[in-house]
Amino acid sequence: MQTATPEQRKAPRPRADALRNRERIVTAAREMFVEHGPDVPLDEIARRAGVGNATVYRNFPDRDALVREVVCSVMDRTARAAETALAETGDAFGALERFVHVAADERISALCPMVASTFDQHHPDLEAARERVERLVAEVMDRAKAAGQLRPDVGVGDLMVAVAQLSRPPAGTECLSGDRFVHRHLQLFLDGLRAPARSALPGTAVTLEDLRRTCE
Repeated sequence: MQTATPEQRKAPRPRADALRNRERIVTAAREMFVEHGPDVPLDEIARRAGVGNATVYRNFPDRDALVREVVCSVMDRTARAAETALAETGDAFGALERFVHVAADERISALCPMVASTFDQHHPDLEAARERVERLVAEVMDRAKAAGQLRPDVGVGDLMVAVAQLSRPPAGTECLSGDRFVHRHLQLFLDGLRAPARSALPGTAVTLEDLRRTCE
């Protein structure tokens, strides 16, 4: 006689209020990491999010887990901005420009230094998010190159370095008033990317893999 196998139970779906609390924590953490750096006390993050300390630790067992979630969420939004650019028809360079300005507003440049200093850079979630961004940005750039609008001697790494440098100050510097110059300076940079190129760049097009090797 066979013993009946108990039916596998599905994991309960998180409640809507629990999901909202998690999103509030991530949003508050992103804001405070940009403003003060990665060492901001977790109870300050909880206070800004409007939740208790226990709610923060229930969602994120340690600081590394919270930092990783913040960085991945910013990368996910950056990837969605690239997908929006790819969905546009018409001016391929215009779509690239709009993507760059949205990516700068995400302040990914202020968060990236925390990846190297606080947790495993090779965590599967982080690598998946990073690879998705790289693939989508490459597609946006390739489309502009195919249209003859983007100079052919630039790579994804060139673009992302410029976005990172021009959309700072770094996390924790408390110089956020410089934000008013970001989009002006980004547009100056973007104008320099248009084809035909007016000069030859030294070296070769930079990839994100080149950037990772430089930081190791």
